[in-house]
Amino acid sequence: MTSFVPPVRARRRTATLAVVLCAGLTAALTACAGEDPDKGTNGVGRLTAPEIEKKAQAAVDSADAVRLSGTLVSKGGTYKIDMRLKDKGGAGSVTSKNSTFELLRIGDELYLKADAGFWTHDEKGRTDAGKTGDAGGTAADKLEDKYVKVPEDDPTYKQLSGFTDKKVLLGGLLALHGEVGKGDRDKVGGVRTIRIMGSEGEGGALDVSLEGKPYPLRFARGGGGGTITLADWGKDFALEAPAEDDTVDYGQQLPKSAS
Repeated sequence: MTSFVPPVRARRRTATLAVVLCAGLTAALTACAGEDPDKGTNGVGRLTAPEIEKKAQAAVDSADAVRLSGTLVSKGGTYKIDMRLKDKGGAGSVTSKNSTFELLRIGDELYLKADAGFWTHDEKGRTDAGKTGDAGGTAADKLEDKYVKVPEDDPTYKQLSGFTDKKVLLGGLLALHGEVGKGDRDKVGGVRTIRIMGSEGEGGALDVSLEGKPYPLRFARGGGGGTITLADWGKDFALEAPAEDDTVDYGQQLPKSAS
């Protein structure tokens, strides 16, 4: 019996197909073995949690500007903030349970803008009959939707200026408490991140960028203290004093309803 020998061209096609199949199988096996999760990243994912925290802090210290948005929960209540900050000041809005107000700080000059409800909220500004007293009513009429220049010696100044101080706000927000460990990888705003946590999350959790500089992109405060998203790192923005027609200089001290 004579054995069938395929033509040379057919043998070549068979050999080529075998090579392709082997290559595909090799790629599949490589994928199953797991690709390097840090491929194409800035490499901080390979570091220990304390090292990542140190890198993130260095990135924060080097940034000229940042935008923070999210919720803060404290003994004084719950605040929603949306602030743009840089070394010489900041601008944005803060919303509490009873009102929303805008803040603008340029150097040492702090401006506050709010509606009448903000200025008349305090019960001390009302008469026994429940009507707005002269002090509260006059203040509300005068200050509503105007930029009020806050005196530096007013008790409100220190409280509100903290929302506009990049160093103070970031220093208070981004601190992890307890032993720092690594968590899961995730994405924040489409950017790959690695999470580090204090006391397994009880002391806060910080998502650090795996792309470009290792900036913090999200911070969850421990104990349900709120979550803040950080963006626009290093992007400058203009800070301009409000027009004189939109500004009120209340004097030495703001009405009590503002504090």
